[in-house]
Amino acid sequence: MELVERLRILTAGARYDASCVSSGSQRKKAGGSLGICHSWTEDGRCVSLLKILQTNDCIYNCRYCVHRTDRDGPRTSLSAREITELTVNFYRRNYIEGLFLSSAVKGSPDQAMETMLASVKILREEYKFPGYIHLKGIPGAEESLLKKAGFHADRMSVNIELPSAESLKKLAPQKKPADIFNPMHFLERNRREEKGFLRAGQSTQLIIGASPESDREIISLASYLYDKFSLSRIFYSAYIPTGDPRYIPGVQNPPLLREHRLYQADWLFRFYHFSFDDIIPPAQNDLETELDPKAGWALRHFEFFPVEINRASYRELLKIPGVGLVSARRIIKARKEGTLDFSDLGKLGVVMKRARFFIICRGRRIPGLPGDPANIRPFLTMPASRPRQRRLFAPPGGE
Repeated sequence: MELVERLRILTAGARYDASCVSSGSQRKKAGGSLGICHSWTEDGRCVSLLKILQTNDCIYNCRYCVHRTDRDGPRTSLSAREITELTVNFYRRNYIEGLFLSSAVKGSPDQAMETMLASVKILREEYKFPGYIHLKGIPGAEESLLKKAGFHADRMSVNIELPSAESLKKLAPQKKPADIFNPMHFLERNRREEKGFLRAGQSTQLIIGASPESDREIISLASYLYDKFSLSRIFYSAYIPTGDPRYIPGVQNPPLLREHRLYQADWLFRFYHFSFDDIIPPAQNDLETELDPKAGWALRHFEFFPVEINRASYRELLKIPGVGLVSARRIIKARKEGTLDFSDLGKLGVVMKRARFFIICRGRRIPGLPGDPANIRPFLTMPASRPRQRRLFAPPGGE
């Protein structure tokens, strides 16, 4: 098989791993079909990565996976040298700024990890490659291989995929929870103890909709993972119906809105100081689809409002629908120069069509607006913009 065809197959196959931010796109200047993963640095700079599989030939028969052994389709691989030369050539032509390298498990977990390690080792040691590298950690691989990889990669992801041991047993019976969690423990311990090890941390992926877990179960697991492993990110990937329909029946379309709501809940937990029960009440199993979780909290806790913009603390400002991390900081700064009024807030990034129901300025409300949750709700359940996957590093500026 020609190199161009293998490249096409392996970049297309890599789009099912969401741990990079986007599922890939095409860039004409790179020529042909090239998988590009767009990431953002902490200072807001966009970074484009070559997103590719080392191989799509897998020993596992995970029922949800497009690369499972009993699925028809061409199988192919790239050698470590081929991955290296592709990456360097695209980098030198300014098509990409780094590499996202994942892989199916060909031969054994150790063999798959060794091949990817060889790729990034050549890049770093032979070519002195300075770009960003995100590397898939293979569950079940030897710790010595993971450790060597962690000194060459900026970030690694050991993907959990399924949100419970029961679903893992049903849909991926060849995998064991320990094979996933032990490497995550190992990477986190080395990240704390070893200088230069995984400078950008580790992440993981949860597939949404292939198994029956509720949003409450998924958010609970996410809370545990952030606390236990200090993850940089958890990626929620709406299940694309390419799995075995005998085991995953009834899924016609990827649950993109559900994925979007889980990302919103994730931001609230990580950046907005919301608790687990704030995001999803004890009596509720799933997030609302018509209402984002922050607006839902506001309507359930209307006694907290209205908030006086000129006196509220930073954390109080973050509770207001329509006020995000950036706009809250701008409000705090602007108040030092004078008292704010409603006309000032839009200029500071506040989404007034949402915030107006929950705020007062100089002790007064905007006249004519409804003052109870039932009548406010229709204004907050307008059709949302098309769900999109979130940035890798930077939190959203408004919510």
